[in-house]
Amino acid sequence: MMYQHYIKRLIDIILSMCGLVILAIPMMIIALIVKLDSRGPVFFWQKRVGIHKSYFMMPKYRTMRTDTPHDMPTHLLSNPDQWITRVGRVLRKTSLDELPQILCIFTGKMSIIGPRPALWNQYDLLEERDKYGANDIRPGLSGWAQVNGRDELPIEVKASYDGEYVEKLSFWFDCKCFLCTVIKVLRREGVVEGKRQDACREEREEVVR
Repeated sequence: MMYQHYIKRLIDIILSMCGLVILAIPMMIIALIVKLDSRGPVFFWQKRVGIHKSYFMMPKYRTMRTDTPHDMPTHLLSNPDQWITRVGRVLRKTSLDELPQILCIFTGKMSIIGPRPALWNQYDLLEERDKYGANDIRPGLSGWAQVNGRDELPIEVKASYDGEYVEKLSFWFDCKCFLCTVIKVLRREGVVEGKRQDACREEREEVVR
């Protein structure tokens, strides 16, 4: 309990602060490239579910064109590649589009490690997570479910991994999740685009103009 409520948050503050300082220039460069690559805002904001089912707005670098069908989940687009920008394709494959979420970690809306924050309308995922108490901890930039399948996991399996994380939550388990995340990102594993039926239900991304 000491780790979960105090030490974990302290680590989040220190590491996110260091991340914002070290990555400030690279993040500004990415923002400039996104702006020059296509018309539209630099950031893409999503309404996500935080700790105890509170809501917050989570930023990503925009990776899709502004004329993408409004409020259409990525996995339901008949040809998602035609909507993803050139820079966006690279950002999504390398997960660099997630970097702005470091600010959410610093402000306490997210943690470095925890269940990925669900979209406000992912009622099936939220209901499954309730069974494991996974909605009552701070969501993370990455988590146990992400390193065990990411986009490829059905809702029930994803929630069970989130529950396993809640059960095993500790400093060492967070370290394990972090290292596994680095390996996954370097190998570009678990990212899915386009129609994949139940396997992609988690990624119901709202595309904003």
